Amino acid sequence: MATIYVARSASLSDWASDVGLSKHVYKVGVTDEDPKALAAAGWAGFPGWTLVKQAPADGLSDEAAIEKLAGKVKMIDPALYPKIKGVRGIFKVTPAQVENHIVVTRALEGSAELVAPKLKPADFAAFLIHNALR
Repeated sequence: MATIYVARSASLSDWASDVGLSKHVYKVGVTDEDPKALAAAGWAGFPGWTLVKQAPADGLSDEAAIEKLAGKVKMIDPALYPKIKGVRGIFKVTPAQVENHIVVTRALEGSAELVAPKLKPADFAAFLIHNALR
């Protein structure tokens, strides 16, 4: 059974912030293996990957998820940033995108509280998974 996952690395976030991308950088992928084991192995030569969120993704391949998400969220081009060593599926997410997603979702549910909360990595992960599965 395929699983979509979102992972982050503090050292990748620091590097991305230093080069002017954003500190909100996440790796998205789909696998049939255990995502925790993949996160422990790491990607792009950066240590300290942690699995933020995972969800079942029946019938979705890694390439299809990345292509769907790349239409909505800015993917970091591995050709432009050689430090990420050709790894696809690393996305730069702006807090405004996530706040808009949360506010619109709450409005559609009929919630009275439409103020965006303080964002956490899990909120970014939920946004990425939602858009990859649409």
